[in-house]
Amino acid sequence: MAHLLHELILASARRRPDAPALTHGDQQRSYRELSGDVMRQAAALRRNGVQPNDRVAVFLDKRPETVVALFAAMAAGGVAVPVNPTLKPHQVAHILQDAGAMALVTSRGRLGPLAEFLNGCPDLQQVYTADTGPDTDDIVPPGMRLFAWDSSSTDREAPPAPVRRIESDMAAILYTSGSTGRPKGVVLSHRNMVAGARSVSEYLENTAADRILSVLPLSFDYGLSQLTTAFRVGAEAVLLNYLMPRDVVRAVERHSITGLAAVPPLWVELAGLEWSEGARRSLRYFTNSGGAMPLTTLTALREQLPNAAPYLMYGLTEAFRSTYLPPEEIDARPTSMGKAIPNAEVMVVRADGEPCAPGEPGELVHRGPLVSLGYWNAPEATARRFRPVPGQRPELGLPERAVWSGDTVRRDEDGFLYFVGRRDEMIKTSGYRVSPREIEEVFDGMEGVREAVAFGLPHERLGEEIVVVVAGEPGREPPVESLTAACRAALPAFMVPSRFIVRAEALPRNSNGKIDRAGLRTFYRDAFTEDPA
Repeated sequence: MAHLLHELILASARRRPDAPALTHGDQQRSYRELSGDVMRQAAALRRNGVQPNDRVAVFLDKRPETVVALFAAMAAGGVAVPVNPTLKPHQVAHILQDAGAMALVTSRGRLGPLAEFLNGCPDLQQVYTADTGPDTDDIVPPGMRLFAWDSSSTDREAPPAPVRRIESDMAAILYTSGSTGRPKGVVLSHRNMVAGARSVSEYLENTAADRILSVLPLSFDYGLSQLTTAFRVGAEAVLLNYLMPRDVVRAVERHSITGLAAVPPLWVELAGLEWSEGARRSLRYFTNSGGAMPLTTLTALREQLPNAAPYLMYGLTEAFRSTYLPPEEIDARPTSMGKAIPNAEVMVVRADGEPCAPGEPGELVHRGPLVSLGYWNAPEATARRFRPVPGQRPELGLPERAVWSGDTVRRDEDGFLYFVGRRDEMIKTSGYRVSPREIEEVFDGMEGVREAVAFGLPHERLGEEIVVVVAGEPGREPPVESLTAACRAALPAFMVPSRFIVRAEALPRNSNGKIDRAGLRTFYRDAFTEDPA
C-alpha cells in the first residue's frame, strides 16, 4: 500500500506497467514510462542539491512535464508547490518568496516576464526550463543556476541514495487566497493526499478502466486530485488546456472520457452545449466542486447526460473534500451538501464548540486524516483555523486538531448538510477563492481614486461576481474603462471585476472606522436585485 504520494504511480506501474497513465494530445505515457520519468527527475533534483523539505515550485500549464515535476519533487524528498499558470509575474514572485522555493520548474516563455522579479527571491537557487532554448544563464540573476529540464535527468552517474520520508512529512503547499490579502500556503502531508485519493476514488467507485479528464488547474486541490485519484487505481489521466467549453466536450468524445470534474461556471457553459452521442455514451460520472451548482444547470446536465451520475461536493483546501451528495439523493434534496466523505467526520457546532441541534445553523468543523498541517509561514492564521476537535477528552495531552471552516451550515433530521453562508469576506468566483484586498491593491495610488472596496455578489454562473466600489477624487473620477484596464493588466482573468461603481462621496465606515464592506455588499445586492441592469 502506498504511504507517500508518488508511490501511487510506482504501485500502479508494478500492477499495470504497460497501461496508459497520462495522455496529453497525441502523447501518451504508460505507467512504466511515467514511473521511470518521475524517478529519473527525482534523482536529478537530488544530484543538483535538492534536500528534504526544500520547496520546488512548478509554474507551467498542464503538460506531462508538469506532472513529472510535481511528483519528482516529492520523490526527491522535497515539497511540490504548484503555481496557477494564469497568475501574473508579481503574484508568482510572492509565492516563490513566501514558500522560500529553492527550485523553479517553468518554461522559457514564462521565465522571461518573471525574470525581473527573481532578484527578490533569495532562496531560489535553481531554475529548470521545460522547453528548448539557448543554454545561457543571462536570463536569471547571477549565482542562480539554469537547467534544461529534460537534459537534467540524462546524467549517467549513479543515482543518489534514497531519501527517507514518512507519511506525516510535507508533500505539497497549495496557495489559496486569504481574506486579509496575499494568498496563504496550505501545507499538505503525504498522508493527507494519499487519504484524499483513497476517499475520492472510493465514493466515485473509480477503477483502472476509467479515463479521467483533467481540466482544472493543478494548483487547485481538486484539480490535483484528478491525477492522484487516477494514479491510485491505475486509471488514465488526460490533460487538457482548453480555450472554449466546446473543447471539453470534444476531448470527452475523442478520449472516451468516463469521469469529468469541473467548477460551476464551466458547468453552466457545458450545460448549454449540445453533447455528441459519443461523449454522452462514454461519460460515467461528473463531479462539481468550488461552489454550488445552480439547479437549472444540474437539471440541464442530467438531461444531456442521462447515463452519467452526478456527484456534488463541498470542500476546503485546508481539508481537501468534506462532503458529497450521493447521486441517488439529488432528487430528494437537490440543495444539500450531502454527508461526510469516507474517512472524515463533519460536525456542526456553536461558537462554544457544543453540537447544534438539527436545523440549527452552526460552524462546519472537519476532522480526520484529510486535515492539513496548517498554513505555511502563518502561525496566527493557523491557530485561528486549526483548533482542537470539539468535545475531545480533556485528558489528552496533545489534542487532535480539526479545521474550523468559518462556513455556516445546518444539518437536517436525516444528517444531510445544507450551506447557509460564509463568515469571512472571501469572494468565491469561478471555483477560486479571491482576496478582496488583492483586487483593491490595484487601485492604491491610482490617479483619481481616493479609495476602493471589493466584494462578491451572488451570480448564477460564477457563484459570485466581483464588484468594486470606487470613491473618486471630486471632479477627477476615473472612467470605468481605465479601472477595467488596470485590473486586466495586473490580475488574472478570473480576478477581474465584472462591475465597477464610481461615486464622488466617500465610502461609508463602520463603528471601528473601517470601510463598511458588509453594508456596501448588502446595499448593492438589494439594488441589483431590484434593477439587475
